[in-house]
Amino acid sequence: MRRRHLLSAASLAAASPRIARSQNARLLRFIPQSDPTGLDPVQTTMAVALVHGYMIFDTLYGRDAQGLMQPQMVEGHVVEADGLRWTLTLREGLRFHDGTPVLARDCVQSIRRWGQRDVFGSALMAVLDELSAPDDRRIVFRLRRPFPLLPEALGKNATTMLPIMPERLALTDSARQVPEMVGSGPFRFLANERVVGSHAAYARFEGYVPRQDPPSALAGAKIAHFDRVEWKIISDPATAANALQAGEVDWVDGVLNDLEPRMRRNRNLTLAYAEDASLAVLRFNHLHPPFDNPAIRRALLGAVDQRSFMTACAGGNPQAWRDGVGAFLKGAPMANDVGIEVLTGPRDLDKVRRDLAAAGYRGEKVVVLNAADFPVISAMTEVGADMMRSVGMNVDLQSLDWGTTLQRRAKREPVEQGGWSVFCTGLTGTNTFDPAGHLGLRGNGTAPGSWFGWPTSPRLEELRDAWLATADESSRLALGRDIQAALWQDVPFLPLGQYLRLGAWRRELQGMSPTMPLFFNLRWS
Repeated sequence: MRRRHLLSAASLAAASPRIARSQNARLLRFIPQSDPTGLDPVQTTMAVALVHGYMIFDTLYGRDAQGLMQPQMVEGHVVEADGLRWTLTLREGLRFHDGTPVLARDCVQSIRRWGQRDVFGSALMAVLDELSAPDDRRIVFRLRRPFPLLPEALGKNATTMLPIMPERLALTDSARQVPEMVGSGPFRFLANERVVGSHAAYARFEGYVPRQDPPSALAGAKIAHFDRVEWKIISDPATAANALQAGEVDWVDGVLNDLEPRMRRNRNLTLAYAEDASLAVLRFNHLHPPFDNPAIRRALLGAVDQRSFMTACAGGNPQAWRDGVGAFLKGAPMANDVGIEVLTGPRDLDKVRRDLAAAGYRGEKVVVLNAADFPVISAMTEVGADMMRSVGMNVDLQSLDWGTTLQRRAKREPVEQGGWSVFCTGLTGTNTFDPAGHLGLRGNGTAPGSWFGWPTSPRLEELRDAWLATADESSRLALGRDIQAALWQDVPFLPLGQYLRLGAWRRELQGMSPTMPLFFNLRWS
């Protein structure tokens, strides 16, 4: 089984901690996990676009450190008519980066655009009767049936976030990136400095109006302590690690786990795993052979060894990953063990080969998209390709850069016309806690708001709708178990385990978020 090569000791020894921090105390230099080839956090599900989004956009609600949704751009809301009417009132003084005031109609159009793409947003749109802005500060939802999770939908902190932008930009087709990055968040995007594949820059927004509440994760005051933030795009993990140790940057997101022991010995650095895990998945293209056949997808469940996937992409540190993972992240409210033995029982590859033949697999080509410049994704992809080869599948592993991978996975044509069969990725954050925002658990085919792979599963859709419609926790837990049972039957994806992102930064950098990279409330000690 192929593994990414380990870094030699010499490549790390070449770096020396010669600069304690950025020479300009008002400058922060950051290396993201990947280049943000897509900047619009509605149009793309790239995790790095979410990081970018929280710098320049503010949200109507924000999740606090206890996991509770709190008002952010809104002062608050009033619920009337037995839950069928919600009135949200914006805080006073909010302004966009272009100097225009934030108005309720900007929010209405931003919500409509987001609701066309987001999994949770589409559920809200499905029960929406009317969304209006009766004046400059009030946003009114009239619903056909109660939707008690409305604040959770509007403030969700995983792909896809709801970025509030000017109406003129929010009118952009949701399938296209907006032409300008104009929000009302604590930082402005410096479009004239953007160099794709190399550099991005942000400046503190002097007109930002923070809340008066104490900071708490994505809720409360968001204070920008840096005048300028620069992103350096370095895809090679060794080079990124060397840049941090040499003091050329201040923070690296997504350190290769093989580098952890040596970097922890550097007293000038802090290393920590993020608290938000990612659910690793192997996603099928359900539109074309061979994976339009559910029996073929089910057969592959018997070949999955989550430990092999996780050690390949997250290393040998038991803190970094978990196996025995099903539809939801372990530790999440909906996590359960229904049917998990299909992944945790003995692996019998001969049986898998027989099951594939019985299901009708006849040697069709399986095109696997491999984002070779994204080490974590590439590692799990290579294990997946080897797994399918080991049971007799005709695998064509195609190595691409991350940006090209994102473009290819949007293609719905068969492999003979440039399409694909499989890709691997990580589903991040609270999206995978429950079915509300879980990209992998939609079964709505090619309908608007569907995710790449386009599975059709009436059963998954029915269970998700029932989960959203009930506020009873015991009923939701029962539905979560039913959803996992349906996963093993329809197999919209293969769960590969869950892993944590390792970050590293200068020891003097204080206020680091334990979940995702956030640049407000961060300062030098």
